Amino acid sequence: MARAEKVAAVAELTERFQTSAGAVLTEYRGLSVAQLGDLRQALGVHATFSVVKNTLTKIAAADAGVAGDLTEMLSGPSAIAFVSGDVVEAAKGLRDFSKANPFLVIKGGVLDGKMLTPAEIVKLADLESREVLLAKLAGAMKATMSGAAATFAALPVQMARLLAALEEKRSAEAPSADAAEASSAGPAAAGEPAAAEPDAATEPDAAGGSNGG
Repeated sequence: MARAEKVAAVAELTERFQTSAGAVLTEYRGLSVAQLGDLRQALGVHATFSVVKNTLTKIAAADAGVAGDLTEMLSGPSAIAFVSGDVVEAAKGLRDFSKANPFLVIKGGVLDGKMLTPAEIVKLADLESREVLLAKLAGAMKATMSGAAATFAALPVQMARLLAALEEKRSAEAPSADAAEASSAGPAAAGEPAAAEPDAATEPDAAGGSNGG
């Protein structure tokens, strides 16, 4: 490869590292051209799978600021999946393809500038895709809005029932209050002394007095 071609290749790889949402480094030793084509289809339209030269990729990774563990992994036949869309979807494609084709080895990756181990990429693949999460979020918001609408619609009915219950309670408490008042007034009236009536036997006998005279 001529020097100008190497410079152009490094510049392209550097831009991909900088503009991609994530990058997954793999070893493809033993995979046929047809299998590599199947893998590219499995990754979808938001990811590219490119065979790279290790030396040039190390330079590009350093220029993009993602050097470190990634450069140490660059050995053997290397290929990188650059993801511009949903990283979870691309991780699922790589995981599923590597299960069916063990010659594809996931060596590590970069996500938002953070290094990922092969185990972390598999865990990432176990997550739900962006489309599924958005669909669930939309369903939850719809259910919440429906619930709120039902609650607001039920408020007038609930308020009417509450007022009726309060009125019924007041009506039930009114006779009890009257009965309590009458009960407290009764003993007070019974405790008043009755007026004494004159005893007919103790009254002087006017007729007897005159006879004695």
